[in-house]
Amino acid sequence: MFTGIIESIGNIRSLTPKGGDVRVHVETGKLDLGDVKLGDSIAINGVCLTAVELPGNGFVADVSRETLDCTAFHQLKSGSRVNLEKALTPTTRLGGHLVSGHVDGVGEVVSRQESARAVEFRIRAPRELAKYIAHKGSITVDGTSLTVNAVDGAEFELTIIPHTLSETIMDDYRPGRLVNLEVDLLARYLERLLLGDKAAEPAQGGISESFLAANGYLKS
Repeated sequence: MFTGIIESIGNIRSLTPKGGDVRVHVETGKLDLGDVKLGDSIAINGVCLTAVELPGNGFVADVSRETLDCTAFHQLKSGSRVNLEKALTPTTRLGGHLVSGHVDGVGEVVSRQESARAVEFRIRAPRELAKYIAHKGSITVDGTSLTVNAVDGAEFELTIIPHTLSETIMDDYRPGRLVNLEVDLLARYLERLLLGDKAAEPAQGGISESFLAANGYLKS
């Protein structure tokens, strides 16, 4: 588990094809690896990976084909800047929100606009994730815990303050950029809870307006 508070900006040193997937070597910058050991989890742009080597200037992890197919990891190359966060501990201050490091989908930056000293981004999420994104709710973008300022269909808006711009890779974002998205865990569990006993039955499309009406959640 993670908090979505980025601890360091790292750099991809190398991406090496290995048996059908990829081994990545990340230089971790100011991230303190003194308490990291082999097998520990570190999130790269919100993707939870396992450290398999600790060469001294960073760490090495294996990226599976599944991860390459389901995230924006494929757009990274040697020299790419990435957000880094170590897994939380029982004494970690939870400054963001609970983040699993399991990417739900890939979004696209639609627009970027200066707003005083802040920057406003508009991001388009996959249609199937739109129902989990709420005004003033939490969302994780490339591992960064953020608050949604507005929602319009499958698109949502973020206002990013200067500190966040300087401490994450968000200042690199331009229209067309692909980003990893993880929706709020509570929204996913709430959807499952609303299914009640039907959760044990084969999937039939999840929660719909007709389901909510039939089960008394909507008034006619």
